Amino acid sequence: MLNFDNQAAGKRRLLQLNELEEFRTQAYENSKIYKENTKKWHDQKLARREFIEGQKVLLYNSRLKFFPEKLKSRWSCSFTVIKAFPYGHVELMEDKTQRTFTVNGHRLKHYLGDSLDEQRVNYTLS
Repeated sequence: MLNFDNQAAGKRRLLQLNELEEFRTQAYENSKIYKENTKKWHDQKLARREFIEGQKVLLYNSRLKFFPEKLKSRWSCSFTVIKAFPYGHVELMEDKTQRTFTVNGHRLKHYLGDSLDEQRVNYTLS
């Protein structure tokens, strides 16, 4: 009998459309809250790396190889930081060829090899 009354059917349809719009806004707000929480959790897991001029760094070689050698390291060293910019990109100089280029700071990590060589001690067993 409801479908025979045009006014009642129209009001019911408008009510359904309003409910649908409320569901959409709630879903949008929930997805926004979920994304904010996920970003907060992800950012907590990231290690902040700050680079200073003259520091030695390792550069990650991200080229895809079809048959990579299992034990070969993907980090290449002997780069010196020339300038660190505030938004994450870093200008590097290759020690061997003195070539300079800019990379994203996420592809770098601190090189601790020099400090480890200084702390190395030799013991002779007799």
